[in-house]
Amino acid sequence: MPPLKVVFVDHSDEPGGAEFALVRLLRAPRDWRVTVALPPSSSDGDDVFTTGLPSDVSMIRTGPRHAARKENGTGLGANIGLATRILRSGLALAARKEVREADVLVANTTRASVYVAITAIALRKPFVVHIRDLISSDAIGSAAALLMRRLVLPRATGVIANSRASLATVKDAVRTRNTPVIPSPAGLEPVAADSVAVAPRVGRIGMVARIDPWKGQEQVLRAFARACVKGEETLVFYGAPAFGHEEFDLELRALARDLGIADRVDFAGHTSDVPGAIATLDVCIQASTRAEPLGQNVLQYLSAGKPTIVSGEGGPVEWVTDRRNGLVFTPRDVDSLSAAITELVTDRSLRQSLAENAARTPDLRTDERVGDEVMAVLRKAARS
Repeated sequence: MPPLKVVFVDHSDEPGGAEFALVRLLRAPRDWRVTVALPPSSSDGDDVFTTGLPSDVSMIRTGPRHAARKENGTGLGANIGLATRILRSGLALAARKEVREADVLVANTTRASVYVAITAIALRKPFVVHIRDLISSDAIGSAAALLMRRLVLPRATGVIANSRASLATVKDAVRTRNTPVIPSPAGLEPVAADSVAVAPRVGRIGMVARIDPWKGQEQVLRAFARACVKGEETLVFYGAPAFGHEEFDLELRALARDLGIADRVDFAGHTSDVPGAIATLDVCIQASTRAEPLGQNVLQYLSAGKPTIVSGEGGPVEWVTDRRNGLVFTPRDVDSLSAAITELVTDRSLRQSLAENAARTPDLRTDERVGDEVMAVLRKAARS
């Protein structure tokens, strides 16, 4: 069989979880010829894809730029503007030779899936949608949720959900049976459980996530201030603001000053060495303020054998069982999160037990395995 010709489409080149996941997916060679279709660059050429894609992957820039949902505004005018950009993106894709000759199109994000569907319908191409969001009005907006459920999902020939929670939000709108749950590539290098040893005391408590209000950095700051009053621990945020949230980054720094802990909070910024960053932490936190579809950082924490705290909803609790391989706190409850931090800071034996069991978490997948599973979905979709 000739190599499968695949076009992956993303609406952004900013450093988000979906974008890093796609780069990781494409780093392993497979029996495919891949093109990545993106809008015009949002940077000076030093973006996720320009610096991360392997040399055998082609990249095309086409259509209009897409601003983050926060920057689009609200109301009828904003929705008309977004609809216009989506239609222009679909038309621009359909005009490209690489797209017209593809065996299957793959939407890497929810926004991209709408104009990929338009393109695929026009060209009569099979297409696969990667569900990395909870498809609900609260999570992605009512207009986007309606388009996904009415236009995109019923026509998709493959749907890859990153968690059972994600799949549950779309299952009733999907007609294909090609709907596996496959976690996003997260660069996992699982450690051996018998090699895990926690430090005698907690020095660094941290979180690896982009700076974004819904990722929960604010409640982590407040919980840390309550739990760690002696001043011996440092709170570390690995991640930079993206998708228009630079102002929130400044608000967090101001809050740290107001809480009297600015000298104990390290805003470390973006890191390209996620395993190295996690290795510096004694306790790791996921604290999203709405249900997280997956939480790549959670898989990374577990794979590294770290004592982990997660919010008790969405994808993370598909991987973390309370008091077995992590602690689960009540979503959006600062007191509950503070209590979990306090318990791990003061109980070394619990930290050790959770760390060992984190490394033993079943079914943590390497990027190679994830890629093989994705490839099987694409081949099945291309045949349909």
